[in-house]
Amino acid sequence: MTEDHTDITPPRDEGGPIPEAGWLGRVIDRVGIVFALGIIFAMLILIQEVVLRYFFNRPTIWAHETTVFLSGVAFVFGGLYCTARDSHIRVVLIYDQLGPKLRRAFDVVISVICGLAAAMFTWAAWIMVSRAAFTPQGDFRLERSGSAWDPVYPGAIKVFLMLILGIMTVQFVILAFNYARGRR
Repeated sequence: MTEDHTDITPPRDEGGPIPEAGWLGRVIDRVGIVFALGIIFAMLILIQEVVLRYFFNRPTIWAHETTVFLSGVAFVFGGLYCTARDSHIRVVLIYDQLGPKLRRAFDVVISVICGLAAAMFTWAAWIMVSRAAFTPQGDFRLERSGSAWDPVYPGAIKVFLMLILGIMTVQFVILAFNYARGRR
């Protein structure tokens, strides 16, 4: 005698974005490899710096700021990546006790609230970018670090943060819409 498993919800594939994340979640998931490679490049740069500094007494002026920048953009992107994969921290004490319909309602409300928060943070980031990327005369000039090497990393990461927050806002709108529709 065979068992009928048609009423069992299939387990979620832990290897990618949740279905409710839609097309944007799939794009975010694919782009994530770029930032993962950035962490590896940061590690290789640090290994090179250690060898140059302690074995050859020839340190570089760019290694520290570059690794901080690469790690920073990876962590900023990580928030968006976790949103698309629904792998953020959640208080499950109440959430896990809810039935499917109430859980879906919670998902909609949580997505709307997070989307509003992300939109406000995007606006705040724009205010920060307007100071870090434009001169008082309105010319585009990214803020620099002020070190001996003086890269544009501080201004670039502020622009990147604003863009990621904007994309995160859109991702939360897509999530709220798809949760409300009951789309899986």
